[in-house]
This record gives sequence, structure tokens and C-alpha cells, in this order.
Amino acid sequence: MNPADEILDIVDEDDQVVGRCPRGEAYARGLRHRCAFIEVRDAAGRLFVHRRTATKLVFPSLYDVFVGGVVGAGESYDEAALREAEEELGVSGLPQPQFLFKFLYDDGAGNSWWSAVYEVRCELPVRPQAEEVEWHGFLSDEEVGRRLAEWAWVPDGRAAYERLRAFRSGR
Repeated sequence: MNPADEILDIVDEDDQVVGRCPRGEAYARGLRHRCAFIEVRDAAGRLFVHRRTATKLVFPSLYDVFVGGVVGAGESYDEAALREAEEELGVSGLPQPQFLFKFLYDDGAGNSWWSAVYEVRCELPVRPQAEEVEWHGFLSDEEVGRRLAEWAWVPDGRAAYERLRAFRSGR
């Protein structure tokens, strides 16, 4: 299926479903929907970082510290988190990602989605989905910190990353 044709739940400012439409239409009209962001760490505690392909509908060719994506119509955040993590990492049998928090991402320019943030440990060999991931690596937190100033990052993932750091530090 073409990703633009995937049906999404459209939600209001309280994350209540108010309708459904194809993903491409939701993006084109700036309709609020749902997404899952999953922080993936390997057995050594390094963070999975990747560069999105140039064919992505949103934020092509940018780097991200999360795997994830849209929550399909009728799907729960938890279901989407596991599905998206396994799809993007190219694995099966991943443990259920642990829910951490949820926030409303809104860039003021038509991109708005409720964002559920998760974490999971992946000790399986990854084979990232070629349609989604152009480059990937497991990086230390220090390396990610250096790269934040050097690489072009997806803005929603950057916002989620900053919120996750604040969450973990108790702010």
C-alpha cells in the first residue's frame, strides 16, 4: 500500500478521535493525528540513530533518534509502537516498548500530532527497512550530543528528544 493511502484517526486537541482520512490528505490539510516515537538502545546502551530516506512523505533525508511513525486508524499507541519498531528495525520478537509519556507536537506550520514516546532495548541484529532508513548506527549518548549540532534532524524527533531528556532529569 502507498503510505499516503493509509487511513489515520484524526484527533482533536484532547487526543479524542473526530474523524478518519488517508495519511496524504491529513498531511496536506494539516489535520492532527497520532504518532509513536520509540527510543531504541542496544545491549551496550547505545542509541539507534538513522537517516530517513529521500522518499519519506514528511521530513525526508533528515536524521532521527527515534523509530516510529503514524498510528493507524483504530490502532492503539502501544500496538503502533511495537509494529513500527519491528518494521523499521527489520526484526521480529522485539519486547513491547515501554510507554514513557505523551505530548502534542505542533510546529505552527500545519504539522500537528499527538506523540507517544516509548523506549525499548533491542538485542537482536537489526536489518532496517530500506524504504524508511537510508543510514543507521548505534551511537553513544556523547556521540549523539555532538551530532545534534552537526546533522539536520527531524524537528518532531528533536522536540521529543528534548522532552525525553527533561523527563528523565525530572524537569
